Amino acid sequence: MGYDWKTCPSDIKNFIYNFKEGIKEVVNDNFVGFYLHGSLAMGGFNPKCSDIDVLVVTNKQMIVEQKRNLAYFFLNYSNSPYPVEISFLNKEQLMDWQHPCLYDFHYSEFWRKQYEDELMHNTYKYINEDNCNTDTDLAAHITITNQRCICLEGGPISKVFPVVPKTDYRSSIIGDYRECLKNIEKDPIYCSLNLIRVYWYLKEEVISSKIEAGNWGLTYLPKELGSTVRKIIESYVGENTTDLFNKEELIFLRNYISDRVQELLN
Repeated sequence: MGYDWKTCPSDIKNFIYNFKEGIKEVVNDNFVGFYLHGSLAMGGFNPKCSDIDVLVVTNKQMIVEQKRNLAYFFLNYSNSPYPVEISFLNKEQLMDWQHPCLYDFHYSEFWRKQYEDELMHNTYKYINEDNCNTDTDLAAHITITNQRCICLEGGPISKVFPVVPKTDYRSSIIGDYRECLKNIEKDPIYCSLNLIRVYWYLKEEVISSKIEAGNWGLTYLPKELGSTVRKIIESYVGENTTDLFNKEELIFLRNYISDRVQELLN
């Protein structure tokens, strides 16, 4: 149903190894570790649509020149051919845990235009020495890292990352969950699978990939939702590119999960 690190083709592994080495060249002796989380760590990676999710830990805060060099590197490397979503955190930020979590630098394809403009005009709005950037998603990323991450190089996960309180993890996933309630018609595959994933966690405290959540939904959600969930899974793994989702089935799925999640939150 999807690749994990052990089963993914050599071209994906080579892409990630080269990516890691390029980062090490930039951060140099500040490097602590490179940690693969998300779909490749949990067996749901689809080369056609999945991001490569990474956390990089450094000894200390990076200087602005390193951040600008990283931005150049990511603009050239990400989406060639696999999109990357990556956050850089230093040991001090991880030692003194807070939620939302502080971070040094972040890149995803969402930020491509901002970084291109920044580097073109030699400005410092986004790429600067500010150490007050926070991201609510990091509580979820670090929780998953502690449970199901692949350390490709560096210090052991248990020594590098803190244990995130369950309340912070829940806060992190609920934020994304609420966005998915609003955007299910615009992005039905991601949003539907994420809604199911959050519902499963709140119900049974299972931390899952999107594809694992979809398969769980096929078994445990009402039969009336089965055809919709099956189409979502098939579309996610790239086996079905013809079926379209109609508004009624998406709203039915959304409302069913929303009602159950509200009961669990109360």
